[in-house]
Amino acid sequence: MSIVTISRGSYSKGKEVAEKVAEQLGYRCVSRDILIEASQDFNVPEIKLIRAIHDAPSIFKALEYGKEKYIAYIKAALLKQLRSDNVVYHGLAGHFFVSGISHVLKVRIVADLEDRIRLEMAREGISHEKAMALLQKDDEERRKWSRDLYGIDAWDAGLYDLVIHIERLSTEDATKIIVDTVKLDKFATTPESNRALHDLALAAEVKAALMDVKYDIDVQAQDGSVEIRLHAPPARQPEMKRRIHEIAGAIPGVKNIDLKMSRITMYGE
Repeated sequence: MSIVTISRGSYSKGKEVAEKVAEQLGYRCVSRDILIEASQDFNVPEIKLIRAIHDAPSIFKALEYGKEKYIAYIKAALLKQLRSDNVVYHGLAGHFFVSGISHVLKVRIVADLEDRIRLEMAREGISHEKAMALLQKDDEERRKWSRDLYGIDAWDAGLYDLVIHIERLSTEDATKIIVDTVKLDKFATTPESNRALHDLALAAEVKAALMDVKYDIDVQAQDGSVEIRLHAPPARQPEMKRRIHEIAGAIPGVKNIDLKMSRITMYGE
């Protein structure tokens, strides 16, 4: 029992590989399902979630309330899906959200640019130059997204357990490599790694639920004990404390809340 995350660019055949891996392992394969679930759980139009993970943020947009909120919703929805184990996820950001979880095999699929251009040309009916420009723009936006929000370059091979180039290797070759690798003992789910994933998922769910109270908060969870840290002006602290306990306390799995509020002084106080 394990989890596979597959990061890929447009027209890199990563979706095809993910579906084949899931079929051979008997795992669930998820991608856009995450956006649909997040949209339903948090009552947010799916298009806003799509823009949140695909639009390249500027330095200012990276700190923008709306974007932070939508990313929190996507993270909570993804980790909720992964808690059940035996999942192949393909799409942006999966490997960021499960950092430190030992039973996750992180894979990056890359493909020859000319092959990707030919697929884009065939699908969209556009010229070679137009297809190349669109792919390069999409790649750069994805790269900026990870760099601006997480300070990580998604092209960094060190983020992944496997980097597979679809050129000399076919999608069938890639599938076999991934299936064989994830069966190694080091990627098997252990009680410790399972608890760590559940703690991560609970913290993400709590943070997502609190985004309308305050978005720049830090949430950690361990065995149902949730620690919440935030800064707030003294005048707002009593009401924020009440709302945080009310919202977080209603989430299944939360056993107790340790709220740490530090003071910030507003202009004029």
